[in-house]
Amino acid sequence: MTSAIGIDPVQLLKALIARPSVTPETAGVLDLLDDALVGLGFTVTRLRFEGDGSYPVDNLFAIRGTGGRRLLFGGHTDVVPPGDLADWTADPFTPREADGKLYGRGAADMKSGVAAFVAATAAIPAQAGTIMLAITNDEEADGINGTAKLMEWAEAQGHGFDFAIVGEPSSAATLGDSIKIGRRGSLSGLVTVEGVQGHVAYPDKASNPLPVLAAIVTALSSERIDGGTAHFPASNLEVTSIDVGNPTGNVIPAKGAIKFNIRYNDNWTPETLADWVRERIASVDAGAIKVRFDVAGMPSRSFLSPVSADVDILGDAIAAVTGQRPGLSTGGGTSDARFIAQYGPVVECGLVGPSMHKADEHVLISDVTGLTAIYTEFMNRFFGETPS
Repeated sequence: MTSAIGIDPVQLLKALIARPSVTPETAGVLDLLDDALVGLGFTVTRLRFEGDGSYPVDNLFAIRGTGGRRLLFGGHTDVVPPGDLADWTADPFTPREADGKLYGRGAADMKSGVAAFVAATAAIPAQAGTIMLAITNDEEADGINGTAKLMEWAEAQGHGFDFAIVGEPSSAATLGDSIKIGRRGSLSGLVTVEGVQGHVAYPDKASNPLPVLAAIVTALSSERIDGGTAHFPASNLEVTSIDVGNPTGNVIPAKGAIKFNIRYNDNWTPETLADWVRERIASVDAGAIKVRFDVAGMPSRSFLSPVSADVDILGDAIAAVTGQRPGLSTGGGTSDARFIAQYGPVVECGLVGPSMHKADEHVLISDVTGLTAIYTEFMNRFFGETPS
């Protein structure tokens, strides 16, 4: 995995793909990075977090340098399951090159980002400043014992940072055409209604919860949540399931349930948005029907990093490598950047990712080396310039 700069990012990516690190199994992937980073002069700490209703997760924190500006790279080594192997041209965990592309599970999301920023650090003198890496093996599933706890630990150890980059796929069509300066939040909810079961011929002896259920669906989806903000579109609620579990046509069901998800902008927090949901539900006259609302799972907070001098430096670095400045985006789903954003400014800068989570997941080999060049150019500018 050595090259003129110390680490060949493509060879490192191949080695990472060959470790089938489906959440939360590491399959040796962190051992591989541990060895590489120690060889580059990093002090590596391995941390296992567990509890809070989730499985144990192995994480890695590495640091090199003690002074100057402080830069954090964040990423994950876990991957989603490959699915039906018959849909793959070859073994998803045997890296394969073809037509200038590298195939394998995790190639796009996001072992390429990890390989690129590890390789890029090899080109930066240790005395330039402080570089930190926060790598988890639990981003694709629960996300409970991964980056959130890793960042909490890092803060307790005094490992603050001036700027952070998460290597998630952020480019839309070509390398570097877009970076993400924020993400919408995500809140999922479950509303249950409970009446009294009975025969449809004797409605006076039952209490049908379905009219209330329908009214709640209307109340939740008929009113616009907000009009959007400077960097985000309007928040949006989508009802994803209406379930009464009733296969019989002559029975009034006893219960019903609604599932929904809200993707929301920086006008809201999970707490204020949950209050908005409760207000909408309370606007429905439920009568004797019992109504209950629960937030499902762990909400993802929205975040927006300031468009700062460091964002400009990153744009300059991308333009120097690709010839074009990136657009600033807040689109897409959620990522672990939401946890890092609680401690300092963070952006996402990575490869083009349409194949992520699909069979025959792949990246352009030239993009892997290009991303490494972007990170290297950025660090040279970041450590060499003092933002005003």
